Amino acid sequence: MILPSAIFFQEEFDKLAQSCQETPYALAVLDRDLRYVQVNEPMAALNGKPVEQHRGRTIREIDPGVASAVEPLLRHAMEEGKPLLNLESEVSRSPAADAPDIHYWLISCYPLKSEDGTVVGVGAVVRNITEQKLKDSIQNERLKFEALLSDLSAAFINVPVGEVDRKIEQGLEKIAEFLEFDRCSIWQFSPEDGPLRMTHSYALPGISLPPPVVDEQVPVWTNMVRRGEMFKVADVDQLPDKLWREKKYCREQGGIKSFLFIPLNIGGTVFGLLSFASYRVKRTWPDVLIQRLRLLWEIFGNALERKRADQRMQTALAEIEQLKNRLEAENLYLRDQIDIEQKHEEIIGQSVAIRKVLLQVEQVANTDATVLLLGETGTGKELLARAIHNLSGRRARAMIKLNCAALPSTLIEAELFGREKGAYTGAMATQIGRFEAANGSTIFLDEIGEIPLDLQAKLLRVLQEGQLERLGSPQPIEVDVRIIAATNRDLSKAVKEGRFREDLYYRLNVFPISVPPLRDRREDIPLLVWAIVREFGSVFGKTIERIPKKNMEALECYLWPGNIRELRNMIERAMILSNSSTLVVDLPDNSPTSTSQNMSLEEMERMHIVSIMERTGWRVRGKNGAAEILDLKPTTLDSKMKKLGIKRTVGRYEIS
Repeated sequence: MILPSAIFFQEEFDKLAQSCQETPYALAVLDRDLRYVQVNEPMAALNGKPVEQHRGRTIREIDPGVASAVEPLLRHAMEEGKPLLNLESEVSRSPAADAPDIHYWLISCYPLKSEDGTVVGVGAVVRNITEQKLKDSIQNERLKFEALLSDLSAAFINVPVGEVDRKIEQGLEKIAEFLEFDRCSIWQFSPEDGPLRMTHSYALPGISLPPPVVDEQVPVWTNMVRRGEMFKVADVDQLPDKLWREKKYCREQGGIKSFLFIPLNIGGTVFGLLSFASYRVKRTWPDVLIQRLRLLWEIFGNALERKRADQRMQTALAEIEQLKNRLEAENLYLRDQIDIEQKHEEIIGQSVAIRKVLLQVEQVANTDATVLLLGETGTGKELLARAIHNLSGRRARAMIKLNCAALPSTLIEAELFGREKGAYTGAMATQIGRFEAANGSTIFLDEIGEIPLDLQAKLLRVLQEGQLERLGSPQPIEVDVRIIAATNRDLSKAVKEGRFREDLYYRLNVFPISVPPLRDRREDIPLLVWAIVREFGSVFGKTIERIPKKNMEALECYLWPGNIRELRNMIERAMILSNSSTLVVDLPDNSPTSTSQNMSLEEMERMHIVSIMERTGWRVRGKNGAAEILDLKPTTLDSKMKKLGIKRTVGRYEIS
């Protein structure tokens, strides 16, 4: 009876639908002849036909490709009378279908039995896993490509420079086989913007290698490379007319169908390209593929840069050998020339304060003790550091200096301790630091208070153990360096505030020297003025014969917050403006608000008493004496001068 049979199959279909209601599976119920009895919409969509066209028709009538894959599974389930669960099957759809030809289905088959146990049909539950299979395939391909890149990268570790070219060509061969390219090539510009030359290439058997130079054959492409532009074409025949030379080149090369090149960039400079050609098929160049090929260049580029660096080093060594004898012969002349150029920086002064400093310099120079120069900016701390070095046993080698405040914290570590190639992005070569350059000599660290806290431990290690590590290397390097540090900061205060390591401070403070400000050595001002005048007179071609007495006295009374540097700048300006043999130096407003902002009350009082004493010729008593001008009793002035440590020396004063 038809009716009971239809009811039976409908009930079985409803059971399948009920069991799969949580997921949109494709469902079908078929009779023993594998004719569709019931299908749902997802199954109809898989077959590409409406639901009503399925009933009463066999699987093969609907789609022969589906029948070839599915019928054996359904028959097996009916014959065995047991379900077949989650079987993966590759389904080749008929060419008339709009969907892709190959699909992947996950199929479960359930035999349908009557009340007496007879198998009267079969139910099918299908899940289309084509998209997931494609994703898995792409993921597997990506993992394989990454493994290939890893193998290529490992192949270049510690490879001798002479083996780099062979390893690169082997790498190109592996890439061509993996990605099914027909030819892969590396091109590099010759030095000094020369032609583009092919340096490495691999081609499948039967395909010729490209010519070594192609600038005239593909001028548009060459110019694009120089500008750092990438180019890709899936069909060479579709190239525009302006690329007629490039189209001709592809034809003459044996019929290139598709072509891609990627500029090679190192440190912002384009020095070549990586090219790929397809002869057998026309192929597209998706962005994902191009990104992978750029990773490939990172491996080859680093190897080529190492080779280029080695070649540069060999060339440099040859040049050094040629220049060695000449430099040795010129060494004495160069030292004399340096002395001449720095003559204006000789320490000038006869004051007690500067003589005390020079005595300390002589005492410490012949030792290897660390020296800490303390003083305001512009007082000549670097000049004293050079004096210590020139009086030491290390004077045969140049003193190395570094201003710790002049470099950003991100660079000061590499500058001090050096770096290895690849220590960070852009570190294309190994660089020794200032400490290694100063090995056997002296290093002058100006503005030591500005060194970052995290680097102070490494500096402490150099002081304690004479060892350092380059950035990017755990290998310790022994150095023999004498350290002279300078600062205009109060390091003891910085230690209390946690901005400077206490242990480093005590290591640096072995032999501190306080450099006096210019206001504490006023008797040296005339000597300094005339020395600077002679220097700039030679530079500007001017002769100065006199400086007015009142002007010189004004220079001596000025407080000089910028110290010798300010004095030098003022005289230079005056020399530029001077049109006669008499020099007048214009001073800024010398009012207390403008020149004494950084002085203590005691210092201001001392400076005022000294200026009055000098104005009176150091006469305390009597009419127009210092006591009268200051409106003090002579005995009070005497005791105040004693308290402030003011006493007269030969023609001047000193502060005890």
